Amino acid sequence: MDKLHHAGPRTLAETTGFHARHRPATPAVHCEDRTLTYGQLHAESNRVAHALRAAGLTPGDRVAYLGKESEHYYEILFGCAKSGTVLVPVNWRLTAPEVSHILQDSGTRLLFLEDEFAPVVEKMPAEPPETVVALGEPFAAWKASRPDTEPGVPVTPDTPVAQLYTSGTTGLPKGVVLAHRSFFAIRDALASEGLDWIDWRTGDIALVGIPGFHVGGLWWATQNLNAGTTVVAMRAFAARQAVGLIRDLGVTTACVVPAMLRMMLTEPGVGARDFATLRKTVYGGSPISEALLEESIAVLGCEFAQIYGLTETGNTAVCLPPAAHVPGGPLMQAAGRPYPGVRAKVIDGRGRELPPGAVGEVCLATPAHMVEYWGLPDRTAETLVDGWIHTGDAGCIDADGYIFIRDRIKDAILVAGENVYPAEIENVLEGHPEVAEAVVVGAPDERWGEYVHAFVVPAPGRRPGPRDLHTFLVPRLAGFKLPARYEFIDRVPRNPSGKILRRELRDRFWGDAARKVN
Repeated sequence: MDKLHHAGPRTLAETTGFHARHRPATPAVHCEDRTLTYGQLHAESNRVAHALRAAGLTPGDRVAYLGKESEHYYEILFGCAKSGTVLVPVNWRLTAPEVSHILQDSGTRLLFLEDEFAPVVEKMPAEPPETVVALGEPFAAWKASRPDTEPGVPVTPDTPVAQLYTSGTTGLPKGVVLAHRSFFAIRDALASEGLDWIDWRTGDIALVGIPGFHVGGLWWATQNLNAGTTVVAMRAFAARQAVGLIRDLGVTTACVVPAMLRMMLTEPGVGARDFATLRKTVYGGSPISEALLEESIAVLGCEFAQIYGLTETGNTAVCLPPAAHVPGGPLMQAAGRPYPGVRAKVIDGRGRELPPGAVGEVCLATPAHMVEYWGLPDRTAETLVDGWIHTGDAGCIDADGYIFIRDRIKDAILVAGENVYPAEIENVLEGHPEVAEAVVVGAPDERWGEYVHAFVVPAPGRRPGPRDLHTFLVPRLAGFKLPARYEFIDRVPRNPSGKILRRELRDRFWGDAARKVN
């Protein structure tokens, strides 16, 4: 297979038109038993763009999508890009209050809704957006009469196109606004230096294992669609189904989180023959154990590239290239090194840059960085400083420029690649009438990377049980945020100024481990 050239679209608004001219019959998206060619994706996304404008939406308006992966997701993504509106993909695992916050905070004017999640919208404490379009036949009818011509709305690389919500230490998710450039900058950087750390080739068939409401899933899908390859979209990740798709469709590249690798490898009967067509696996979202990586290399038999970044960096800013994946080698614990055109530094608490090997906060300067946190100028100014994204991760950079992540300054817990922030869970737990205080930390878990461990101080004279607390949290928090274990304590450890000594609680599980992420 030849490497695809990178002349072509510069914004997502141009992507489908470019490929409709050059490869109209090439499959663009395959989902379940349905396939959409580039010619069809172009025409249908044009109809979506015209229908959005006919519904009264103007450039900059927010359009939300609450549903699992499908070809419709990509029609809507490119329809938003072409109409100048901003797509807000909503995590379908969230509860009604969580979904309500995102729709209200973003000011969503139109919601595309899958029937399965209609009960979530019905239970929201706030009114739904002014227009709700049900996916399926209603969606088809909504766009059917619209022209399939280009809408002609001016769009530039700096035009916002997506707003993804990430959990925050304040307990409320923040909307990260990304422009078109976030989905082109890294591809261009690799091409400028002729690097194939991550590459896209003619005839590639790419599995998107990460959902589109995550920046990793959205980024990986757009990279392949920008390059004109075929995307295999899973409605939701299931290990046996993923293995079957790789084997039966001849998947050549995949993007997954480490927990997905582990689940595929532990499926009964799975072996090297199932992955015979794979040439490269890109993984990220959480660190990977050396044992799992070595097993993955042995069984999958392909190249591996680790990516590291944040939603705020437009996804990946750092890569551990295939050549560094040497079992037992010195770089297997590294996150990677910055792409060309991306800079990294480590700073101390006063903002001073530290020398190689010293541990501090990792900061990244990338052309793919976010536009802003939606409606939060102060938080934006704290995170994006003179072009540098302050990651909140503690790490160091060696003399060769490789970054090693040691811990997380911002206390995030990574459960199977999902960012979970303690404050959000603590706030809800403390709403229980029998809970005086709660502190949540991440503890190592062999299967999921980490699990949520809750320390609970009961209210005076009360003694809630784990089952009571679990029942209380279920309707209020997404399943991946629920504590796996509860531990009842008499008091929360604090320093003299009253700050919670969260690290003291975490260290009970992590001990003296050099890398306190899993």
